[in-house]
Parts: sequence; structure tokens; C-alpha cells
Amino acid sequence: MARDYYGLLGVSKGASDSELKRAYRKLARELHPDVNPDEEAQARFKEISAAYEVLSDPEKRRIVDLGGDPLENGSGNGGFAGGFGGLGDVFEAFFGGGGAARGPVGRVRPGSDSLLRMRLDLTECATGVTKQVTVDTAVLCDRCHGKGTNGDSKPIACDTCGGLGEVSSVQRSLLGQVMTSRPCPTCRGIGEVIPDPCHHCGGDGRVRARRQISVKIPAGVGDGMRVRLAAQGEVGPGGGPAGDLYVEVHEQPHDIFVRDGDDLHCTVEVPMVDAALGTTVTVDAILDGPVEITIPAGIQPGSVTTLRGHGMPHLRSGVRGDLHAHIEVVVPTKLEPADTDLLRQLKENRSRDVAEVRSAHAAGHTNGGGIFSRLRETFTGR
Repeated sequence: MARDYYGLLGVSKGASDSELKRAYRKLARELHPDVNPDEEAQARFKEISAAYEVLSDPEKRRIVDLGGDPLENGSGNGGFAGGFGGLGDVFEAFFGGGGAARGPVGRVRPGSDSLLRMRLDLTECATGVTKQVTVDTAVLCDRCHGKGTNGDSKPIACDTCGGLGEVSSVQRSLLGQVMTSRPCPTCRGIGEVIPDPCHHCGGDGRVRARRQISVKIPAGVGDGMRVRLAAQGEVGPGGGPAGDLYVEVHEQPHDIFVRDGDDLHCTVEVPMVDAALGTTVTVDAILDGPVEITIPAGIQPGSVTTLRGHGMPHLRSGVRGDLHAHIEVVVPTKLEPADTDLLRQLKENRSRDVAEVRSAHAAGHTNGGGIFSRLRETFTGR
């Protein structure tokens, strides 16, 4: 049974060339291996590429409209039906007939998408940034403008395949004469050759060039996010429409803050006395500059103080995350004699405070570690 090429692209049977191209470009952006590494998406990408190749070629599209399948060659079908467009074609292929011609492929084809990785620090991710990047891609040949020919010369039909884009060979076997077809080695399946190619691009219609592109990264982007620049990717063979350029953000670690979505986390080390009496600590927030964090008297190690709305901006909105300060109480390891006397006096005054052994589960300390260990527990539940 012939494949439904129109259905693969999601267009009607009477779709125009421009409608076919738009449908293919839309699906290719979603399914291209550089964008979607999923195996099922890659298989779908091959299917829609084959469908576009067929329907963009007038002769192949005519075969489809007549109920045939120009890409079927009889291999791997488990039977005769559909392999050569019908039982009559099978007998022709095995016993001396010509077989169903696939026809030449188009010389002008869509270009591939490109991927560029950009390193950004946390501040650049928070504020957004516009950067000039260097891109090395195929661009339209500025001499032949995609035609591939030199001056006013034109392509001619390939002498090897007679313009069919494929060559056939016949071999004798136990079944009789077996005919096989393959793309023409001279024209590479196009069906025509350029006797006087463009001296700049060699007939390809495109050349590789290094160029500068301005990339605008919006505020709130995160690690792994991609920004799409339409039609800034590879120009296709024969000067075909360019693919898209995707810029993937790689966020660099920050010296103070750990990011979790739109929230920021930091560790604040508080001396033992300040933890007991209370104090204020100034931290340089990413977007707000110096902000004060109030440490209440008697705060316990592992406590978290939250500043609402001082985190990262949400992508393309005015909403902001929070800044979470994880409190570490610092106990001095060396004391001056006068400090020791003061602490002894405090101990005598608070004789009711004694060391006590408690269950780790009851105390809520099943795991040790600093900020990163606690963040792991908070975010992963382990």
C-alpha cells in the first residue's frame, strides 16, 4: 500500500508548493535531530523529509496522485504488493521489464538547522543580554545566487541517465533477469548536470562563510534553554531556503548563589553570638544590589530566611522568584582567655541548658552536610 505523503506533512492533496514548504519547515523545526534527540522524532523527521522530497518533485507527485509510491523499490516489504507500484511492475522488474522509475531528485532543497552554544553568567541570565556571535554556515553564493551556473549558462540533461536521475542494471539469476536501479553516479540523482559551473561555489549554489550575528537573549533564561533565530541556519543545496539557528544557553556556576528555577539560594555564616542576639547581614543580590537579611535572635543552624521577590525573573514575565538564605552558625575554635571567662559565666547563668542525646530522626537531621547536601534533600527528597 502506498504511503500517505500528504498525511505525513499534514496538508491536503491540492496543496501548493508554498504550502508544502511551510508545512515541512514547521515539522522540521520540531523534529530535527539537533532539536529533538528522541529516536521516535528522528524517525518522523526522516518520514517528513522523504514526503517533502516526493511532493516537491512534479513527476514523483504525479505518481503519488495516481496511487503509486515513487520511493518504494520492492525491498523489505515481505511480499510483492506495493513494492514496485503493482504486481505488473514486479513481473517487469524480475523478467526483463523496466520497473517503476523514481525520477530525479530536486536540486534545490531546504537547508539544515544549526546549533550554537553560548556561555552566560548568572547576571546575564537574569538581566538578558545582546551579544555578537560568529557563525560558520553555508550561505547563498553571491555570484550565481543559487543557480550554480557560470554566467548565462544553464544545466543540461545528464547523458548517463538521460535525465531520469537513476541508472538501471540487469543481472541474470535463477528467477530470470533481475533489474536494479540506483541513483545516477554522474548527476547524483538530480537528472541534470552543470557543464559550466559557477567558479565561486562549484555549482552547489552556496558557499561556507563566517559572519557576525546579533543574538538577543531574554531575561530569565536558564541552562539548556534555546533561542531560535529563523532562517539563520544553513542555506540548502541549490540555494534552497535556509534552516534556523538555535542558540543554546550554558549557564556558568556562580560564586555565591545556587539557582533552582527562579529561586536563588545562598549560605550565610553567622557567628555564634550574633545568632543568639540577632543581627542583619547584607548580601549583594543579582538584580537588586545590596539587600539586608534580618537574622532574628536565637536563630538555629539550618534555618532558612527568605526574601520574597529577590530571585530570578521568570522568562517573559514580570514575576520574580525568591532569595533563600541558609543559615550556618559559626562556633569559634579558638578563644581568648577573656572570651572563655565570659562564656563560662554565661554557662553558669544558664545552668538549665545541658547537653542532651536525642534521636537523629526526632531532631530532623538524617543527613549531614552544608548547603548543597540540604539543597539535595529539599529538591530531590533524598
